[in-house]
Amino acid sequence: MEKSSRDTLQNAKFEDTYIHTDGMPWTPFSDGIEIKVLRTSQESGTWTTIFRCAKGSAFARHEHLGAGEYLMLSGKMEVRGGVEKGGITAYPGDYGYEPNGMVHDSTCFPEPSVFYFTNYGPIRFMDDDDKTIFVLDWKAVAKIGADSAASARAAE
Repeated sequence: MEKSSRDTLQNAKFEDTYIHTDGMPWTPFSDGIEIKVLRTSQESGTWTTIFRCAKGSAFARHEHLGAGEYLMLSGKMEVRGGVEKGGITAYPGDYGYEPNGMVHDSTCFPEPSVFYFTNYGPIRFMDDDDKTIFVLDWKAVAKIGADSAASARAAE
């Protein structure tokens, strides 16, 4: 059998994921933060998104119950108060890895920002007393993506 035929047979077992992100609508996530859901995985609990954050917006206090990775595309993100307060300040092109168990009291955006983000499990949002407010997992992210796609179809 010719190599290209073998490759075609092998590749028929799989499905590529391709998303034209410019064609996707931004979906409100929280005050001043919007999301595009790129992929969720029931098998691994992993989810991948792009976040767009308005100047002055912030993610509430949270704990990573799975590691996370980000790539800053534009703007500025201050994690745990930014470098001035012992945390991290991320700029366009910067990559970050957040281990399982990491707690972020605040993740702020002092200017309009966009970043690519993959999390390998849930994120637990909590109050100052460590009480859980809500858990963002692959199911919740998948619902956001499905609702966004349905709204876009309805608007056509």
